[in-house]
Amino acid sequence: MTAPLVVSMGDPAGIGPEIIAKAWAERHRTNLPAFVMVGDARAIERVWQGPVRRVADLSAVASVFAEALPVLQLDSGSAVTLGSPDVDGARCAFDALEQAAGLVRSGAARALVTGPVSKAQLYSVGFLHPGQTEFIAERCGISPENAVMMLAGPGLRVVPITVHVPLAAVSGMLSIDLLLAKARVTARGLQRNFGIANPRLAFAGFNPHAGEGGAIGREEIEIIEPAIAQLRGEGIDAAGPFAADTMFGARARAGYDAALCCYHDQALVPLKTLFFDDGVNITLGLPIVRTSPDHGTAFDIAGQDRAEPGAMIAAIRMAADAAERRAESASCS
Repeated sequence: MTAPLVVSMGDPAGIGPEIIAKAWAERHRTNLPAFVMVGDARAIERVWQGPVRRVADLSAVASVFAEALPVLQLDSGSAVTLGSPDVDGARCAFDALEQAAGLVRSGAARALVTGPVSKAQLYSVGFLHPGQTEFIAERCGISPENAVMMLAGPGLRVVPITVHVPLAAVSGMLSIDLLLAKARVTARGLQRNFGIANPRLAFAGFNPHAGEGGAIGREEIEIIEPAIAQLRGEGIDAAGPFAADTMFGARARAGYDAALCCYHDQALVPLKTLFFDDGVNITLGLPIVRTSPDHGTAFDIAGQDRAEPGAMIAAIRMAADAAERRAESASCS
């Protein structure tokens, strides 16, 4: 029997429970595989009138999934107020993430999908990582530097080389070694998770117009171009640096499988503009498959039946596809 996917609830005061429930309701139309939510079933029942079934372990998920949303129950303590995150909810979100990650690491589940969390609330209960990506990497024994965040939509995949840092600090953080590390993990991740045998990587320039030959910045000449040359020498199809204002149109996107961008917004603005409702965050470089919807907790609309489940559905679908490709690859090796 195929192991199910696990979906960690996220913050119960946000839209995570709602979009998980709506994803289950769309399971037939979107051809979703069996999954179980790890978290507090009361958070689902507070925002959704559909069937929910508490399960004691993953062996019951396959039989329950056809008729009800399975939930591996964790108590969130006191009743959570929708839209108002608190310590009890954060603690439950933390526990759900830990347990869900452990189930995948042990092989009991085949992939992990993480619901949206509030980092500020997690920090209040002893969470010591910049985000869920770094937490999962540590639990998997992987250095955070070797875990790459890729954002993927139906027609675009982007990797921010630097993530949650001030824009003024980006230039000083860029290095040939950093670009090489991110690109190697990206190329391998595209092969393992997306089945792309020879990935094509495109690098965005750091400066406007990719520096204009050094006239408006030298990061392209001194860092990005040497990294690309070394990657080509290793047999990786890398190109650029390209002016970021022209590389995300439809014709340009057809020329690469993933764009590596120098900073957070350079990568996420085009992805969220084009695919806001079905963008997925997938972590490359891990021994397990992990995805997440590419949006936050949206506390302002929690409990109002306004949350769109498209990104959660896409995250579940992408996790299942990646897990299947990895399993097929392992069976052929």
